This record gives sequence, C-alpha cells and structure tokens, in this order.
Amino acid sequence: MRKLLVIGIGAGNPDHMTVQAIGGLNRADVLFIPDKGAKKNDLAELRRQICDRFVTNPGSRRVEFDVPVRAEPAPSYRSTVDDWHEAIAATYEDLIRDELSQDGCGAFLIWGDPSLYDSALRILERVRMRGNVEFELEVIPGITAVQALAAGHKIALNRIGDAIQITTGRRLTEEGLPDSAGSTVVMLDGKCAFNRLDDKDLVIHWGAYLGTPDEILISGRLGDVGDEIVKTRDEARRKKGWIMDTYLLRKPGEPEE
Repeated sequence: MRKLLVIGIGAGNPDHMTVQAIGGLNRADVLFIPDKGAKKNDLAELRRQICDRFVTNPGSRRVEFDVPVRAEPAPSYRSTVDDWHEAIAATYEDLIRDELSQDGCGAFLIWGDPSLYDSALRILERVRMRGNVEFELEVIPGITAVQALAAGHKIALNRIGDAIQITTGRRLTEEGLPDSAGSTVVMLDGKCAFNRLDDKDLVIHWGAYLGTPDEILISGRLGDVGDEIVKTRDEARRKKGWIMDTYLLRKPGEPEE
C-alpha cells in the first residue's frame, strides 16, 4: 500500500528541521512541492533548499504542483474554504495515483506543523473518503510559528497559572478578546485585527518571517506600537509580495489568582 508522510518543516528556517523530519524526507520516493504562484515563490524555494540540503536518497525525486487558488469569501467563509479544499483534494488524489507506485512512499512538506492551522491532514482525509486511492498516513511534527515567535521575543507563551488561547484574526475581529483570555496567540490575520481592539494597554509581541533572515519583531504596548506594526507589515508585504506573521496579546502584569 502507498504510504504518505506529512512532514512539518518549521516556520521558515531550514535549521528548524528535526532529525525525524530529515529521516522522513530520505524515506520518500517522491517529494511533493506545492507552488502557490510567482508572488509566493519563496515558499516553494525554501522547500527546494531543504531538499537540496538534507536529502541524500539518490532514488527520490521531486514533483512540483500548482495549488488551486481560493476564491474570495462568498457567500460564506466556510463554504468558500470547503470548495477550495475540495479542489486541493482532487489535486492530491491525482498526485498520489499518478506519481506513486502501489508500494511507494510520498512526502508532503508542510510549513510549520501539520497540526496547527494547516489543512493538509483534513484534505488527505477527504482523499481517503473518496475511495479512489488507498494509503497509509504518518505525521512528523515540526516547529510552529508560535514557538518561533516566543523564541524570537525571548518570552514564555504562558504566565504562571494562566491560560493560552490560539485563535485567528477573523475570530478576533468578530468576537474580540475574551475576558478570560490569558495569553492569546493570533494567526492568519491579514487585516491587523489587533488595531480594532479597544484596550490599548494590551501588550503585543508581533513577528513576521519568523526564523528567517528577513525576520521582523516588534513588541510593546498596543497603543504605542499598533500603527508601527501596520506600517511595517504593509511595507514588508509590498517588498516581498507575501507575508506570514503572527502575534501574542496579553494584559500587562501578572494574572490574578
């Protein structure tokens, strides 16, 4: 039976690769490299660099594929994502069927970790449910942007006795910051939702291109650095054509007992 490895490759630094991940790359007959278009060529190029650096298996080969583009959310965010995932599932199915032998091993290289705000595992489950190709699945974890953010700012994610919440920019916009939130990590925020929060005394630790030579870190009181982050983010995105960023929000001081 075919085997698929879903390998977390870290937040952007090839040095984030674990020994387990490197071993997984070298077990694979085929390494699948997603291409998200010219504006995000850096993402495919990093995967190529990782393969160049760590793959020593002479029998492996790379297969690059175009990732279907997600439509603008209409009529609903969830239905738009569902349609997008269905299109990607069809692409994955074709790759597995056409590029892997019946006893072959393929690897998908996943930015960060496959378990945190990445849809590869859900999409592969869609492929399995279609019933057209059979495969076994193995997941190899990777360093997340959340870990890289904390390391970059030299902070612990949690305070003593406090909770950690991980959410998205869309939910932060719709729901605000819960009163019970301790340390809140926000991902997938393309519209700087933090600037819509009323509490400007919140502390923010923001980072973009984490772990890479282009890493940008800003932290401070939200009311003091919020506009600086928006400006810095806009400039960086215009320069590179894409941006990956995340941030942590928390109230100043220590949590109450």
